[in-house]
Amino acid sequence: MTEKIDPARAAVLIMDYQVGIVANFSGGDPAGLLARAQTVLKAARSAGVPVIHVVVGFRPGYPEISARNASFSGVKKSGLFAAGDPRSEIDPAVAPQAGDIVVTKHRVSAFSGSDLEMVVRSKGIETLVLLGIATGGVVLSTVRQAADLDFDLVVLSDCCADRDAEVHRCLVEKVFPRQARVLSAGEFCSSL
Repeated sequence: MTEKIDPARAAVLIMDYQVGIVANFSGGDPAGLLARAQTVLKAARSAGVPVIHVVVGFRPGYPEISARNASFSGVKKSGLFAAGDPRSEIDPAVAPQAGDIVVTKHRVSAFSGSDLEMVVRSKGIETLVLLGIATGGVVLSTVRQAADLDFDLVVLSDCCADRDAEVHRCLVEKVFPRQARVLSAGEFCSSL
């Protein structure tokens, strides 16, 4: 039996479900991934669990990106995720609804360069339910940082995806269970 999640103390973080990311990192099944995420968001909203969309984005000219940052220097050169870039929009299948919060980050972790910690602490949130793309990117970085910040963590394995299926499998089966409960979308919905 799955341990119950207290809706009054939890928030769902749907991370980097942006048009340009879903298309490239969905693990070969974007429709299935989006359908499972929709189910999770519907259940969370119905239970009164806040939904927080975390997106990666940058101001015009990318003042947040240092030339020393190997990963994001490539983003700057490509023109991705600048203000107004249609690839940076949240996928319409999981678009924010009234009452949802959108947080913009400037690095891999949902906490880096964002006001996410302030938002969740001000709401009294203790449990973070994570779904995101890519498993080896935003999900891994956020799990590590959130664990260090003493949050109770839940990772929804079938609502995370990575280009490399083996990386995804290793993380959800071997790495994340050390710091988080790993559940399916269905198990999460049943735990509310």
